Amino acid sequence: MNIRRWSVGVIAATLLVPGLAACNSGGTDSPSVGSSSEAGIPADPKAALVASTKGLADGNFTFTITADSMSGKGTFHKPSNSAQMTMTMGDEEFTMDFDLIQIQPDTWVKVDLGDLFNGVPGMEAFKDKYQHLDAAKAGDAKNLDLLKGADPADAAAMFEGLTDVQKTGEGAYSGTFDLSAVQDSVAADEELLKELGDKAKAVPFTAKLDTEGRLTELVMSMPAAGDTTAQDIKVTYAEYGAATAVQAPPADQVTEASEQTYEMFK
Repeated sequence: MNIRRWSVGVIAATLLVPGLAACNSGGTDSPSVGSSSEAGIPADPKAALVASTKGLADGNFTFTITADSMSGKGTFHKPSNSAQMTMTMGDEEFTMDFDLIQIQPDTWVKVDLGDLFNGVPGMEAFKDKYQHLDAAKAGDAKNLDLLKGADPADAAAMFEGLTDVQKTGEGAYSGTFDLSAVQDSVAADEELLKELGDKAKAVPFTAKLDTEGRLTELVMSMPAAGDTTAQDIKVTYAEYGAATAVQAPPADQVTEASEQTYEMFK
């Protein structure tokens, strides 16, 4: 799976070094989904899933994301206009560690591609320090704006394309969605849809909600596409309304971004 399609943060990371973009790749503060109380959750399964993403729109939660050869976690905290996403991915041939911090209007990015940095002019700084990017200078580089995307899996967009859904237990659902019908989602880019073909019309998923009807887990079983084997992409959400404001990296771990860096994010 081209993970860049599933995460705003990884979009930024994969843009840094051409060719890597095609790399194959929780708990909650609320009562568990096993609780007998589901007051306020719509009885209709589709309506319940659509409503479950409203808490994400508030932009105050933490998340984890895992897929083949990739794992990550992050925080969104709109009250302080801050967010952070960290990712680790790779295989026997290469690994990548990525950290993107945003505290509007500033952004810091740190990427370690191991030996792939060797001999690449201007890239050594990424390995050891965060590069600070000024919002005014970055212009409309949307790949730097975590807060604009909010949900790393675009669950709200996914549920717009539901074709089949059933409740399988308290707070538990399963079904399929039509990826080709999803609008304004990073998961529905033209390249992915072309690779999936008709399989895009029935992508299996499972989902879990807490007792307040908020999404706590989404597992998308992506079919094989192109050179990539089938895999599950799992996203969990927690700490709704209780995430912690993200802190800027220590000054001695920061360097100003080069012109080359700004060009890479455009």
